[in-house]
Amino acid sequence: MSAAMASLARAPAPGLDESVTLDPSRPLRISHVRGPLTIAVVSIAWVRELDDAARTVIEARHLSTDELARAAELRIRKRRLEWLAGRLAIKHSVFAYQQRHIGVSLCTRGIEVGVVPDGMRAGKPVVNAPVEVGLSHSADFAVAACGPRAVGIDVERGRQVPPVLAELLSLPRDAAEDPGLSSVDTMPLSLRWACKEAVLKHFGFGLRVDTREVELIRWRPDGRFSWHAGPGLRRHVPWADDTRFDSWAREINGYSMALVWQ
Repeated sequence: MSAAMASLARAPAPGLDESVTLDPSRPLRISHVRGPLTIAVVSIAWVRELDDAARTVIEARHLSTDELARAAELRIRKRRLEWLAGRLAIKHSVFAYQQRHIGVSLCTRGIEVGVVPDGMRAGKPVVNAPVEVGLSHSADFAVAACGPRAVGIDVERGRQVPPVLAELLSLPRDAAEDPGLSSVDTMPLSLRWACKEAVLKHFGFGLRVDTREVELIRWRPDGRFSWHAGPGLRRHVPWADDTRFDSWAREINGYSMALVWQ
């Protein structure tokens, strides 16, 4: 590692508020943030504009033989582009995290992305490296997070929330009596949804567990939020309320984004 790279690796990472941006014109953005976490944002909008030849070059450069075969099986263009952007985001987050924190530079083709095959955590992304990853995509972006322990991430494009979903995201009737919930009341509904999904994805459950099992308690000015595990969630992770989690949520360039990590 060069002296310049070593100096960069030792530099303290910024917080999420100072680092994470969503720009559809930028193909890839890497952010190292306190945690330690590495966030990789891939522009699906940019991937959409590639012609077949350019996309094939990118796939050959970054995908393994098995992944190339998997990509070829995806006949619906939208699904294939989202899948590719997601794989690129995970691979680049792992590559950049290991380079910064471990001093390892494994090529992206050598980073194999898989999923938990079955059970409550079926579909949770995993990689062939001693790190944990999370992935979310919405509209124009695929966003991956990599760290030393479990991480949950959710990104939602800002939109009008349907009435049924709005009811699910409503606060308890006695919220006005609880000063801790007053800041949650100011959160856009799509941001509340992102927070709940990020918590459930942290555990690998996704929507197999009802989002109402994640009770939002407080949202601070710096983006940190607090939550409580309901009884249904505690049946699967009885230690949830006894563990310290870092939880952060913000609206960024028309999207709601939430992260939960240990």
